[in-house]
Amino acid sequence: MIEIEVTGMTCGHCEMAVRKALTKVPGVTAVTKVDRTTRRAAVEGTPDVAALVAAVKAEGFGAQPL
Repeated sequence: MIEIEVTGMTCGHCEMAVRKALTKVPGVTAVTKVDRTTRRAAVEGTPDVAALVAAVKAEGFGAQPL
């Protein structure tokens, strides 16, 4: 499992937007967690971490690897 920190999520819609963006990253087999309270997102598979961060940032949120 790969986790990243996501900042700027304030509601369920934000969580869905992040989940959808992460799902589209090549190598992601499942998005297991997107939680605005803990500011964490977790995926399974073999994606490039930089691609995960870029996908989240493209949606307008802050992101960084953990």
